[in-house]
Amino acid sequence: MKPLEGIRVLDLATLFAGPTAAMLLGDYGADVTKVEHPAKPDPARGHGPGGLWWKLLGRNKRAITLDLSAPEGQDLLVELVRDADVVIENFRPGTLERWNLSYERLSEANPGLVLARVTGFGQTGPYARRPGFGTLAEAMSGFAAMTGEPDGPPTLPPFGLADGICAIATAYAVMTALRAREHTGRGQVADLSIIEPILTVLGAQPTIYDRLGVIPPRTGNRSVNNAPRNTYRCADGAWVAVSTSAQSIAERVMRLVGRPEVVAEPWFATGAGRAEHADELDAAVAAWVAERSRQEVLTAFEEAQAAVAPVYDVRDVLADPQLAALDAITTVSDPELGDLRMQNVMFRLSGTPGEIRWPGRPHGADTAEVLAGLGLSPARIAELREKGVV
Repeated sequence: MKPLEGIRVLDLATLFAGPTAAMLLGDYGADVTKVEHPAKPDPARGHGPGGLWWKLLGRNKRAITLDLSAPEGQDLLVELVRDADVVIENFRPGTLERWNLSYERLSEANPGLVLARVTGFGQTGPYARRPGFGTLAEAMSGFAAMTGEPDGPPTLPPFGLADGICAIATAYAVMTALRAREHTGRGQVADLSIIEPILTVLGAQPTIYDRLGVIPPRTGNRSVNNAPRNTYRCADGAWVAVSTSAQSIAERVMRLVGRPEVVAEPWFATGAGRAEHADELDAAVAAWVAERSRQEVLTAFEEAQAAVAPVYDVRDVLADPQLAALDAITTVSDPELGDLRMQNVMFRLSGTPGEIRWPGRPHGADTAEVLAGLGLSPARIAELREKGVV
């Protein structure tokens, strides 16, 4: 039995944060039904080279079409909600209400329903109705302001970082609400803004500013909390990353690169002290690394029990023996494309593991089956198709 077996999820969301949250629930056994507009599929289906993002985001989901702006489509969604546990949506605040699909109506049909509402800025406040994307959250959370080189511009990540963090938070919110339902017997609304989860993982910045007035600067790959911490180029042109968050690791690194005398310096005893001398420490590590191939650097650091990692691109990720041992990148059979390699489920449970049962399915592939489960006849389904409702 899968840990979320028996939990039914309706994924009404598009693009990344909401659909990824639904994917995470599906990975561990939830019965997820993806609901898309008949004429306007989720844009994720065309995202990236070959539209292959959808194969990841749509995995473990049945795919149906339903026009939620049409009264008949709204009525059908309510029927689906009667047997659902969770609905995930990311429309602008007020959209469900405009479609006569408010939480009041949905919970009347199913008092135990958990409605996860994922938007850029939440359901309330002066920005609530603004279009919201992860990029805006990365900018407004403080992430971009502290990312990049000191003399360079604020820097955004080249992927959906805020969306991904919000997706994990949304899955957590859903599970928290389902746990609460076990005590109360009732569902509730989980109000997720994309900006708040990334704001949380940025750490104690608000508290530090509130008490000390400190604004985090852009430091490139360096850290204001410890040094040496950077990426370094090897003799063969490859790169490695070094971290010295622990004092013992910092000492091992400096002894390894031929600078044992700095370990005795009073300033070396704290991460902050080392960060103030980052130029000196970085120069020593960079010079040592630059004389050796990446494999020589990795071997030496491993023997010294110091923390280092190769800087990978996706080719290296697919070839790494540790990731292979974890099956972190697994192979999934797709009826359309054959075998596909993609990220596996996010964590391993010893007793009730997750599983990728299938990759993203074609637009509306399961509409007839799902509607038949509501008692609709083939003739009625054909009629709804003719009207554009499904």
